Amino acid sequence: MDITTRIANIIEKRKPLVHKLEGVEGNLKTLSAALHQLEERRNYLSTQLGNSDITGKLRGINFDPIQLAIASELTALIKLKNRFSRDTLNIGVIGRARQGKSRLLQSLTGLSTAEIPDGDRQHCTGVRSTIYHEPNVDAYGEVWFHSERSFLDEVITPYYETLRLGAKPLTVEEFANKPLPTLPQDIPGYAEPGAMYEHLKRYHSQFSQYRHLLREISPRRIQKHQIREYVAQDTTDGKRIFFNYLAVKEVKIICTFPNSNVGKIALVDMPGLGDTGLGDEDKLIKALGKDIDFVLFVRMPKSSGDYWADVDVKLYDAARSALVELPINLWSFLVLNQTNSESNNGDNFKNCQDLFETIAEKYIQVEKSLITNCANSQDTSQLLDTILNYLTNNIDALDQKYSSTCQQRLQNIYESVHAALSKAKTLLPKDSEDDYLETEELFSELFGNNESGWWKDIALGLQELRVQLWYQRQVPDEELYEGVIAAIESCEQDKGIISSDNALQEINNRVMISSAFRAYPDYQDELRVLIAHRFLTLDDNLKRVVEFAKNQVVDVLQNQGKLATLSQAKGSDFFTEIGNIIPERLAKLKAGFHILANFQLSYRGLILPRIRQHLDGLTNISPMTGQFGQVLEQPDKTLAVSKDTTAEDILMALEIDYDKAINTIKPALEELLCEPNEAVYAMVEEFIDNVIRQKDIQKEWRNFLRGVRGKIWSDIFSKNEQDRQMREEWMKAVNQVMLANQLEYFYFVQ
Repeated sequence: MDITTRIANIIEKRKPLVHKLEGVEGNLKTLSAALHQLEERRNYLSTQLGNSDITGKLRGINFDPIQLAIASELTALIKLKNRFSRDTLNIGVIGRARQGKSRLLQSLTGLSTAEIPDGDRQHCTGVRSTIYHEPNVDAYGEVWFHSERSFLDEVITPYYETLRLGAKPLTVEEFANKPLPTLPQDIPGYAEPGAMYEHLKRYHSQFSQYRHLLREISPRRIQKHQIREYVAQDTTDGKRIFFNYLAVKEVKIICTFPNSNVGKIALVDMPGLGDTGLGDEDKLIKALGKDIDFVLFVRMPKSSGDYWADVDVKLYDAARSALVELPINLWSFLVLNQTNSESNNGDNFKNCQDLFETIAEKYIQVEKSLITNCANSQDTSQLLDTILNYLTNNIDALDQKYSSTCQQRLQNIYESVHAALSKAKTLLPKDSEDDYLETEELFSELFGNNESGWWKDIALGLQELRVQLWYQRQVPDEELYEGVIAAIESCEQDKGIISSDNALQEINNRVMISSAFRAYPDYQDELRVLIAHRFLTLDDNLKRVVEFAKNQVVDVLQNQGKLATLSQAKGSDFFTEIGNIIPERLAKLKAGFHILANFQLSYRGLILPRIRQHLDGLTNISPMTGQFGQVLEQPDKTLAVSKDTTAEDILMALEIDYDKAINTIKPALEELLCEPNEAVYAMVEEFIDNVIRQKDIQKEWRNFLRGVRGKIWSDIFSKNEQDRQMREEWMKAVNQVMLANQLEYFYFVQ
């Protein structure tokens, strides 16, 4: 099996683990939230309980280490998920500035100094580049720009903090428009802070050159010849005319490698250490943990003599700290960059050998060390083959080791939570058997039956209300009657066009514009709408009738039934609130309250049909052709319009139509004045049937009141019930944590 196929198989084998990791990640977040709620409940109980022994034990359960472990593991899982979701195997090339990293990348990728600037002239920009191998493709790039926010947070703010420049800018406008603070005189060091300050000055002074890029959509695709404009500050001949790199976050380059049989790999040009740009080490550690499968350290010994310096050890230690789950020596090589006598560095082969032989003395441990000419494409091609052979032979074991380390930590979290829950479950003792029986006997006595107690009071109170409403059901409702009278008076006071002082003139104007054939039916429509709208206010009257009756039921439930301790609301709101409190398992009782809460009488359902049938005289129906071809006129039409019809004719007809409608609507509405009382009686009777007379409903009431008895009979059950409720709420919070802390939810490897 060739390298390309082996790499493809490795990438494909990783993919299924991503979904499992997402499940574990989601459960950890759920567990953390449940632990937070349990901690809040613990803190509350610590202030409520009078038992100092229990309070001390509650405070003894420390969730902080568990939460810290979860937070740390969530970060680790993101790294692992990134590793397994990648479409390439990524090789990170690491080295101090001017050690030959860029020359090595040029040799491996076939790109030139135009696309991968080296350190022969100015210092490297620090723009991170990832180079992807893709067979048979013309090289191109993709540029990711900083947003204004990330530019401030990731680029500018670190300078202000490190150099102690005071309040950091909150917007890019503030950064650009205000002069830079002066460098403090008492800052430790001299040359290094000064050089850093010069870097910041470049960002500030050249802001107008790159500012527009901070608002660009990423990624931007660019041609091969444009790449240097975004990764370097100077042209290949040294002219410093480029400033785009100051706004660039990352560049991806896609090209065909000279060694085409390498499969899906990417070479990552890691930030170099050694110049005075800020955050290089942090970027290195972050990128290694997130994006890299294999590390290639590059070191170029000086031909005049060299040694392993502290900065080399620091670089190695930084890389080593990036992924504590996987020792760096298992996934890294070291290349000593050999140069010949024709290079600027001269022949350094002897010094390469010296460093090769003394590497162990500095505890720089890697899987393999090699001496390679990074500028020689044949040597670097062999180097890449060596790396890929090692990777394809060992990556499965590395992935397994990495995963197993994470898996063990997850199991440790599970065990820590399990141990804490074991203590938490027993902290609040249950009532003794004798206390429980005594409480139940007292509750049963208070609840009572048909002969005494709460049940008798509530049933009798509702029955008395039912009888009262039964006698009232044939009595006209005064609320609705007053509403009808008010609507009729409104209709009589304002008759629209009929009441106008200039009625004849207005009608005549409309006849002149649109003809009598159009004017008369249009005015009929307007008067019909006017009358119908006058009666819309009856909707409010009907609602008040219903709410008044509901409040009569509420009075019984809040007084005889003592439910005022559960809800102080009135009318429909009371039944909604109590219905929401009743548990789902008590379906009959819950439904009874919700049915009454939703009951309503409306103008459109009860009154509108009665009114509409008396508005026919104001309804415009055009003549129709009958089945035998004759023209059928609207029956009882007040005015037969012709070309000779005058404004006076129309006004007189409208007065007749209008008065006829009003005079027939009033007695029709008076006939239904009893219907609201009949409806609310039926409403209350149905409620009583649902919550008093229904089979097994007394049992549901008993179970409901048992859960709230501490509130209903607070003077009797207050202390015991408060303790019971606190215990229930504590155990509910404990159980929520237990649901998330199931061992199978922590596993993502078999």
